[in-house]
Amino acid sequence: MKNLNQTLIFIKCLVALFISINSFAQVGIGTLTPDESSMLDVSSTSKGMLAPRMTSVQRIAISNPANGLLVYDTTENSFYYYSSSQWVNLKSKTRDNYKLIKSVADLSEELTAGGGSKYLLSENTFYEINGTINLAYPIDINNAFISGRDTYEDVLLKTGGTMFVSTKGGLIKNTTLVAAGGTVFNLSGTTTDNLIIRDAVIANSNAVGTISGFQLVFMSIVQFAGNSGGITYTDIDDLLISNTAWQSTNSGVFETYSGTFAFIQKQGGYMLIDGTDVGIDVSSNPTVNNAVLTGVSFSGTSSQYIDGYSVGSYSGYNFDNSWTVNCPGIPVESDEVSSGNIYYDGTITTGFVQSTTDNNPFNLRGNGNSNSTTLVNELRTMSTQDNRITYTGDKTRTFQLSAALSIRGNSGVGDYYAFFIRKNGTTTLTETNTLMRVNNTSDISSNAISGTVELAPNDYIEIWGQRLTGSGTTSITVFSLNLSIN
Repeated sequence: MKNLNQTLIFIKCLVALFISINSFAQVGIGTLTPDESSMLDVSSTSKGMLAPRMTSVQRIAISNPANGLLVYDTTENSFYYYSSSQWVNLKSKTRDNYKLIKSVADLSEELTAGGGSKYLLSENTFYEINGTINLAYPIDINNAFISGRDTYEDVLLKTGGTMFVSTKGGLIKNTTLVAAGGTVFNLSGTTTDNLIIRDAVIANSNAVGTISGFQLVFMSIVQFAGNSGGITYTDIDDLLISNTAWQSTNSGVFETYSGTFAFIQKQGGYMLIDGTDVGIDVSSNPTVNNAVLTGVSFSGTSSQYIDGYSVGSYSGYNFDNSWTVNCPGIPVESDEVSSGNIYYDGTITTGFVQSTTDNNPFNLRGNGNSNSTTLVNELRTMSTQDNRITYTGDKTRTFQLSAALSIRGNSGVGDYYAFFIRKNGTTTLTETNTLMRVNNTSDISSNAISGTVELAPNDYIEIWGQRLTGSGTTSITVFSLNLSIN
């Protein structure tokens, strides 16, 4: 009877418990008032809660794990939860060589390393900028990596002096750089160092500064605004500039190239240039093996977007023949658009006399090797003597040729003459041959010549003639002569 009474009491307790659970749909362990937002509220000030513990083999062997299933992996000493057909490790992962900078005080070790006069960053260390960092001294980047997460919120600010001074490279990205009343860069690297600046804003500084001596400088997606002076690039092997934006709030010369470069490529972006400001200055005639300036939009009220080469450029153009230029707002320059036109600039009604002997070819330079031809519309061409166009581009290319002559035979009625183009004085372009017959010594014949020719740098072309029939010495008079390549 006693056992029966105990059994009935136990059953009544279970029923009461189930009724309680169903009423509140919550369970509290260590608390009588579980949080309303939880199904299970475990409360303790002296003990924790243990999840199932198992090895990696046992965890992976779990059949059909549910999303959110949590276990502790004793092999890896880490919590795992199951999500979307895979186990996910909850262990916190922290970068090696990493430092979070939330104030300038976080750079105290670097200031000590820099002898109290600069922040000498640790090489190959990632410095994450969080917020505005007010710098008291310059930063020696020392092949470190500087990056924020929000370009406009993560700011390096220095009042007066120079922000970056270093003989080594590094990376700067996702950061705004402001050297109020001072200079952002004074960097002079070596041909083994690389400098990368990208996804950044450089603003409200007295000058952007100087970068020189590096193997590679790569500047990409950088906005310049409110700077009183620009940047000078000097003696860099490979200079790559992509999609940079110079606002009209900048002043002075925006970019200056000087010294020697193996390669320059500036592509995309824009320069808004007003007043007396200059976009690009190459007036010091930098030596460049190969340079490409394409897709950059030049606009604004300035009368001088480019301060061009003082030597080696061409009338109406800005650069020498090492550059390929195709940008809205400035003249297109490249070997592919090189051209030139020579014409006889003497009195057209009298012309000049050209002697002929037997059937020997002759260069139409006139007697005494002077017929006064002038070169116009030249781009990467020149004329060192009459009746000659020399190609001065950097790469071999094919040209379209056109020429026109007005000629009179002074004797030898019935004689035939051929007129044609010669390359380098020796190679006759037979496809350019045209003919003239001396019908009488009063008629003036007009001959048109056309063709194509491949010219390497410093190759030249001229108009030549040859008497095909007749002999002895005679002459023709040339009233007009035009020769064009494009």
